[in-house]
Amino acid sequence: MSNLPPCIGIIPARYASRRFPGKPLASIMGRPMFWHVYQRAIQCPQLDRVLLATDDERIRQSAEALNVPVVMTKTGHPSGSDRVLEAARSIGTSDESVIVNIQGDEPALAPPMISQLLEPFTRSSTLVTTLARRIGAGTAADPNMVKVAIAEGGSALYFSRTAIPWQSENTSNPAYYGHIGLYAYRKNVLERFVLLGPSHLERTEKLEQLRLLENGIHIRVVVTEYASFGVDCPEDLESVAKLMMDEQIIEEGQPK
Repeated sequence: MSNLPPCIGIIPARYASRRFPGKPLASIMGRPMFWHVYQRAIQCPQLDRVLLATDDERIRQSAEALNVPVVMTKTGHPSGSDRVLEAARSIGTSDESVIVNIQGDEPALAPPMISQLLEPFTRSSTLVTTLARRIGAGTAADPNMVKVAIAEGGSALYFSRTAIPWQSENTSNPAYYGHIGLYAYRKNVLERFVLLGPSHLERTEKLEQLRLLENGIHIRVVVTEYASFGVDCPEDLESVAKLMMDEQIIEEGQPK
């Protein structure tokens, strides 16, 4: 991809998860989850550098033992975006760089998803990107699945836990898009995002990306054919491991 600025992938890895404490260290096929995410991320040819950002000494030690680049960040960050920004600052990332916030609970991440996320940054007008995938009405009804309404030009109009658009009596088969929580920001936009602080709609929906829209910062939505398989609780580990085995996406050095 020509004309891309430097692209840095940062994986926030917090130990103190309410639903799943120690999640980054959860074992999948003999390796901690963060290792699988890192191995997937470095397969994206557009990323110049990938590193882990953590606030926990146990995660740092495990990362160093597995040769995963890691930086320590402070505890108490209100969001993963704040942790990612601290890490980007600590390594001296330039203002023109693009920072990719790679979710640390996506061990089955498809590397082409990151490439798709970065492609719009070949245009200087792109400030922030994220991904979405077409979903059915049944999935759209689930409040745990965040939906996004997309403008004709590809910009996000709104994100919601409710099904958007609303299906009126006179319409049929509306297009529903499920949001995939992978983001890329120009570093100066990420700085602004953190400085703005939580917004009204962000607090209402519990969706931090609404802070950008409320402050007039456009988000480019890239529609992907790939699905997201996040680990939210210990019960998800078996399912994601089976998926990785079935799709033969086992990293080098793992048993087949």
